[in-house]
Amino acid sequence: MEEYKLPAEENEPKILIKKEGTTSDQHGCSPEKRDINDLISLGIINVNKPSGPTSHQVSDYVQKILNIKKSGHSGTLDPKVTGVLPVALADATRIVQTLLPAGKEYITLMRLHEDIKEEKIRKTFKKFTGEIKQLPPVRSAVKRRIRPRKIYYSKILEIKDKHILFVVGCEAGTYIRKLVHDMGRDLGKGAHMVQLVRTKAGPFRQNNWHSLQDLKDAYEEYKETKSEDKLRIIIEPFENAVKLLPKVWIFDSAVSNICHGAPMAVQGISKLTNNIPKDSFVAIMTLKDELVCLGKSLMNSKEIMKNEEGIAIKTEKVFMKRDLYPIQKR
Repeated sequence: MEEYKLPAEENEPKILIKKEGTTSDQHGCSPEKRDINDLISLGIINVNKPSGPTSHQVSDYVQKILNIKKSGHSGTLDPKVTGVLPVALADATRIVQTLLPAGKEYITLMRLHEDIKEEKIRKTFKKFTGEIKQLPPVRSAVKRRIRPRKIYYSKILEIKDKHILFVVGCEAGTYIRKLVHDMGRDLGKGAHMVQLVRTKAGPFRQNNWHSLQDLKDAYEEYKETKSEDKLRIIIEPFENAVKLLPKVWIFDSAVSNICHGAPMAVQGISKLTNNIPKDSFVAIMTLKDELVCLGKSLMNSKEIMKNEEGIAIKTEKVFMKRDLYPIQKR
């Protein structure tokens, strides 16, 4: 199947160097080199959700398998729907909030209630690409009012008899079952969703998902043999959740202040991506690629590069422990 890209995936950002910096091995740790227990506490798993359990139940299964006290999933899937369900572990659970508004992709099988000419079908698919108006279903987690939603792409993969297999990339909060119903109504004959698989949720996708059984087997092997290899393949550093966000990398000397809630001053930034707009979420990283916190940008990339003083980012959600990096001496 041809790969289609969500908006956040389309343009690979460039990294701009504001001031070269180095990082000390005495503080912090590259995410890939974390101790296995630290990885479990600050990890995220791209679960291939099976049909049957709710998303909450899947998250609960992960807790039981790893013997941890909390976990959190991103983007609820109906019990019968399968596919990508990122589950954050223990201290990483707040990271799922960054994934909730991320774009999603689904492979969908719809069934028409009557035979319809292919030309007419393709016209309807074209009509339901771009910005659409959608009324959430009666059973939904949001207020039931008509909302604009963006369909980034909707590509027919196969038409066979009354069945249409298609891939759709869409804005968060788009109800695919309702989309299929609305397209059927537009066609004048009616349609319903037969099957749905989520293939992308932000940076997580189907080519590196893992089943609950995979996780159970890997953890059992780790407990019995102390071999971490399979578990490290399944549990990713939670930093992977912010892959698609704009980023700044900061000097070691600035880390502790940020962990204590200080705003991010321009002087503490070593490098940044070129895609930072004003008033957007930005991931603040160490030079070892550890996630320090998330913040709201007060400057865009050009202004950060240009200015020598001023506050670039307002700190909002701190993830790093305060004592990992030394307090800056004045």
